[in-house]
Amino acid sequence: MYLNNPNIKLPQDSDTIVWKYLDLSKFLDLLLSRKLFMSRSDKFEDQYEGTFSEPTFEEIKKLSINNPDFLNYYKTHREKVAISSWHINEYESFAMWQIFTQNSEGLAIQSTVKRLQDALVPEKNYKQYIGEVNYIDYKKEYIPFDDLFFPFLFKRKSFQYEREVRIITDVTENTVKLNDGLKINVDITQLIEKIYIHPKSENWYKNLVIQLVKQLGFDFEIEKSDLESDILI
Repeated sequence: MYLNNPNIKLPQDSDTIVWKYLDLSKFLDLLLSRKLFMSRSDKFEDQYEGTFSEPTFEEIKKLSINNPDFLNYYKTHREKVAISSWHINEYESFAMWQIFTQNSEGLAIQSTVKRLQDALVPEKNYKQYIGEVNYIDYKKEYIPFDDLFFPFLFKRKSFQYEREVRIITDVTENTVKLNDGLKINVDITQLIEKIYIHPKSENWYKNLVIQLVKQLGFDFEIEKSDLESDILI
């Protein structure tokens, strides 16, 4: 279930549009299981995920001189946190298509921040929080550590193009061991507002997605991306 954390920043407008770009296999797994997969934080490609900037790390090292467990806790905590990443954008993104779909048989889920919050209601086993990622200079800028989620809500400026909102779950109190990640229950009809088909896909692929979605009992609006539409001149 989604819980509000006053320390975590969210877009001011809850109707802010967010996107998830994924392959057909992952999309079908979402519909069939009615569960959203969240990746373990230290399994992300960015090795800095869930770590601190240099100024913060220097302060933590000083605090750990007489308490080494303090530093060790932050190192191991990454194994207990799972994340689902969403991209903030009013429009679909050509760059996101390129990065997050392996071939032309991909698609994008369009949603909003409010829909993400409402979609998490069915999950009763784990607590979820939603926050907007801050992009900073890790050599110069400070990451607060008075909230355990802060290391997971900051990234290096090199990733600013992601414009990320995250669903975050900490399973520490559940004494669950995460392998690659965690699946949580979601209300699919709340989670998905619209589906966009890959701009380079053929018409048969769009028809296949429409047929599969219908057979699984859903009635989403499905459109072909217009990023590859014919030029006007």
